[in-house]
Amino acid sequence: MIIIDSQAVKNTCNASVESKGFCFYKATNGIKRHLAIDTLGFPFFTHCTRANVSDDAGLKEKFTLNIDYFKSKPIDIPKITILLDHGYHSEYLTQELERIYPEIMTKIQFQLSTKPSQQEKAAQGKSGFVPAVARWVIERSNAWMERCKILVKNFERTLASATAKLNLCFIRLMIKRLAGSS
Repeated sequence: MIIIDSQAVKNTCNASVESKGFCFYKATNGIKRHLAIDTLGFPFFTHCTRANVSDDAGLKEKFTLNIDYFKSKPIDIPKITILLDHGYHSEYLTQELERIYPEIMTKIQFQLSTKPSQQEKAAQGKSGFVPAVARWVIERSNAWMERCKILVKNFERTLASATAKLNLCFIRLMIKRLAGSS
C-alpha cells in the first residue's frame, strides 16, 4: 500500500520567483510537498511543486518522474493499492496516468480513504476531528518532517533543492531508526 498526500509550506524571502505559488485552499504562498509513503511512513517518492499546483497535477508529475518503478513491476503480482484523501480525483488520475503509461492500471488501484460519518462518530462517543483509517501514517510523516528545522518553511531557491532537502530529512530519519535498532 502507498499512501499519498500533499502539504503546503510557506516560502521565506530567499525563495525564487520560479518556486513561488499561492495555494488558495490553504491560503499559503510557497511550495507544495507531495509525498508517497509506505505503511511505516517512509517515502516511496517525494516531489515539490509550486503551491498553486493541484494535488492531482502534483501526483501526475510525481508518477511521471517515477514511471520506471511502475514499469518494472510484473503484472502477475497483486495490484499496488494507492490510498488517496478526498482532495484527489481518482477518475481523472486514471485517465491521465493511462496516457503516460497505458498498462499502469493493471498494476495499481486507487482507493479513497474513508471518513467517519457523524453517526459513526456518535456511536464511538467521539466528536470533532477523528483520524481516518490509515491516514494517520502520512500525517505522522508530515510531523516527522516538521521536526527537521530546515523544513518548517521553504528556504530553498529551487524546487529541486527543496526536494533534495526533503529527501535528506527522510534519509536522516531512516538512518537514526536503523542505528537505534542495533
